[in-house]
Amino acid sequence: MYYRYQDSPLGPILITGDGKRLHSLSLPRQRPTDWPRREWLSTTSGFCQCVEQLEEYFAHARRTFSLDLAPNGTVFQQRVWQALLEIPYGETRSYRDIATAVGNPKAVRAVGGANRRNPIAIVIPCHRVIGSNGALTGYAGGLHYKTALLELERDQTHTC
Repeated sequence: MYYRYQDSPLGPILITGDGKRLHSLSLPRQRPTDWPRREWLSTTSGFCQCVEQLEEYFAHARRTFSLDLAPNGTVFQQRVWQALLEIPYGETRSYRDIATAVGNPKAVRAVGGANRRNPIAIVIPCHRVIGSNGALTGYAGGLHYKTALLELERDQTHTC
């Protein structure tokens, strides 16, 4: 496994992968305390496509990512993460909407759990999932990150 830190407006992002596919992208307060692991190899030149696309995203020049993703999770989590990828830039969906999209409308709490375990923040846009009443609820690294990402996208979608 390879890793790299990348500066962002939200702080240093930790990017990990196997050299071909992206395994995780985590904001400062999202990552486990034992990351990066000792056996992982640091790279300063890897993940160029990911870094470029993140820079474009934060500069309002990219709305979708085109990266080879390999998030590790259960079949249910994978279905939820795939549904998150369908949420358009600048829009939100409720946990109930995602539960319905994955074919299990009663699995609202399980969708929340899958969101919480999303290993590829920003790219798999779990920040676009909100409560049924429109309230911002839960984000693994803290609601300030979720708010910042939604505001970044909202600012871009509401320009003249």
